Amino acid sequence: MTTSIPVWDWPLRLFHWLLALAVTGAYLTGSLGGSLTDWHNHFGKLTVGLLVFRLIWGFAGNSHARFANFLPTPANISRYLNGEWREHGHNPLGAMAVFTILMLLTTLALTGLFANDDIGFEGPLYALVDKAFSDKLSGWHDSLVTPLLILLGLHLSAISFYHFAKGIDLIKPMLTGNKQVNHQTPPQVSVQGADGLTILGALVLPVLLTALIWHGAG
Repeated sequence: MTTSIPVWDWPLRLFHWLLALAVTGAYLTGSLGGSLTDWHNHFGKLTVGLLVFRLIWGFAGNSHARFANFLPTPANISRYLNGEWREHGHNPLGAMAVFTILMLLTTLALTGLFANDDIGFEGPLYALVDKAFSDKLSGWHDSLVTPLLILLGLHLSAISFYHFAKGIDLIKPMLTGNKQVNHQTPPQVSVQGADGLTILGALVLPVLLTALIWHGAG
């Protein structure tokens, strides 16, 4: 017998799908270049704002969104590998992927703010550094794209594996917020939501930061 429990709150679900859109848009426009370079810039700024939100939500969101509740510690990894994991948010291996992707995206986004392409593109904060340092950051920005694509490919492969091999749908809960679980295995972490003021602050602060970046350092 299964029952439906709330797992992912709506701000986290909105973040997830907007980030997927922003990263896809940034990759496609960056790869095509030309007249789409400005859009690459805009998608990058959107990514920065979304990452700032996720940082805030990692402390202010509901129980399953908080970093402290899904840290992939050795003890948690051991419990998972031994079949003793009963929580219904990110499992320890999934958490490792989440933290790695977030850190890689953060590095990509930050280096992109100062990057240039020696043609016509300059990141919104390019004026804050000298050309040599901008060139170095641009090189890092370009070199991190392949590792990101590999990680995202593994992420999609894991979703497919859980769906087809284990019969676990990971996509629907990220759309509805609810997860079907065995009635005998309730969540070990209580799902505590954030209040309206916290949600408002978590949404407004990244918007303000993104707006500042959008207009550049000048």
